[in-house]
Amino acid sequence: MNGRLYHEESHSTWKCDYHIVWCPKYRGEVLKDRYIKLELKRILKAIAKWKGFYILAWHIGDEHIHLYISVPPKHSVAYVMAVMKGKSSTWIKKKTKKFPQGTLWQRGYFVSTTGANEHTIRNYVNNQSHHQVELEQKRFSIFH
Repeated sequence: MNGRLYHEESHSTWKCDYHIVWCPKYRGEVLKDRYIKLELKRILKAIAKWKGFYILAWHIGDEHIHLYISVPPKHSVAYVMAVMKGKSSTWIKKKTKKFPQGTLWQRGYFVSTTGANEHTIRNYVNNQSHHQVELEQKRFSIFH
């Protein structure tokens, strides 16, 4: 990401960040090989660039992948996972020839949103009437 807290597009400003974890179908340390880890990073980076996702952080462990990613609101998490898992499975299997036929990844995944602090949001929403009064006072002072 470019150091900005929010992304801006022609009709939206957004911050849709997710922590996603998924595992290979064949448990064990199938991702342990350094070459496989490097290839997966290269592949995931290419997919993210292609789809307009921003990888904020990642860790490719021996048995699972952690991805901290920012995704435009036009895409669902299910879509992100379908693209990331589907394309990476095809590419890594073609590149390495080390995995059996079929998908490389398990069907499921873990996902958690990582937005603004819950306390900050609650406070902001609960104090909207106060913020509205401040805005009205500023508008009034501009015209008088």
